[in-house]
Amino acid sequence: MSDKGNESEGEEVNDLSNPDVTTKYQSCAVIVNKALEQVVKACVADADIATLCGAGDQTMIEETGKLYNKKVKDKTSDKVKSIEKGIAFPTCISVNEIVGSFSPFKGESRQLKAGDLVKVDLACHIDGFIAAAAHSFVVPGGEGKVEDRRADVIHAAHNAAEAALRLVQVGNTNTQVTQVFSKVAEEFNCKPVQGIRSHQLKKHVIDGSRSILNVETQEEVNESFEFEMNEVYCIDVVMSTGEGKCKETELRSTVYKRAVETSYQLKTQKARQFISEVNKRFPALPFSLRAIEDEQVARVGVSEARRHELLEEYPVLKEKDKEFVAQFKFTVLLLPGGTKKITGLALSSPEEVVSQLEVKDEDLKKLLATSANPKKKKKKDTKKDGDKKEDA
Repeated sequence: MSDKGNESEGEEVNDLSNPDVTTKYQSCAVIVNKALEQVVKACVADADIATLCGAGDQTMIEETGKLYNKKVKDKTSDKVKSIEKGIAFPTCISVNEIVGSFSPFKGESRQLKAGDLVKVDLACHIDGFIAAAAHSFVVPGGEGKVEDRRADVIHAAHNAAEAALRLVQVGNTNTQVTQVFSKVAEEFNCKPVQGIRSHQLKKHVIDGSRSILNVETQEEVNESFEFEMNEVYCIDVVMSTGEGKCKETELRSTVYKRAVETSYQLKTQKARQFISEVNKRFPALPFSLRAIEDEQVARVGVSEARRHELLEEYPVLKEKDKEFVAQFKFTVLLLPGGTKKITGLALSSPEEVVSQLEVKDEDLKKLLATSANPKKKKKKDTKKDGDKKEDA
């Protein structure tokens, strides 16, 4: 269910029925799209992944830092406080068969190569209201058109994302979205990656309990629900040219989230210093170890914190070697006027990345041909011509 606050009892209204909440989501979306676009443009041959991740994070920190700097009264305590804002998911750049969450330390970084299939994933928040996005593309390098399996999987993920946008509507169900992912994947001879979920977003919650499976398996089945007015979702579509099954890599995980319900007094000084910084700077949302001020403290502290289950890990997963994985992620607001997509970029170089396969299923073609833009209700037009021009 959506959060329903009761203003008469002095509670905050934290869903889209509060215009201030909607504005915060949309402000975040502008920043996310800007950071994503900048990182995508900088992904050229020989570019360093750790440097690119740092640049994406820096953009989100700087841009959120320009907004909402007035202190506000905390309704629960009557104290004046600053609005929290910043990174909600650190910039990750995952290449080819790597599924996601690669955000390396400088000393463990890699360089991009021409022809790499790259996935850039990031999110920011203002006052706990999160906007997230991810984009897939091929690093340019003068090889001419990309017409192989890289093109197939990018188009599979992109078309599935477009279909999902048209299905995440009030009254539809999450199972309809999961089913369409599999149908689109078949059209491009690809598979949805197992274990991926799209989540409802709430204040300070990036992985709400309402979720949409990328694909159902014997182990994972959707708990069916209907989408409701004033909800917010992060739609995450991940496709593979392989079997859609992934395993952990030897690459170090650097992305974690505080397990807020667990507490433990850590023994070593560096571990206590580490968890103290996490509690202060990243109390509820994912962060990268790159963001911890002292790298040595991060490396030592994280192992002890993990041992005592104070952190949830975002492992670096991969498909089989020589397979390709593509991802598109976007944030949607379920508003009275319809579902509004607020993050995500247009398909990169569609004339250069051309699949030999296409959507042939008639139902899918009809769905994709429908408009994804909410229709604005027409107001009765009583204005004079001069007024109309002024409005425009």
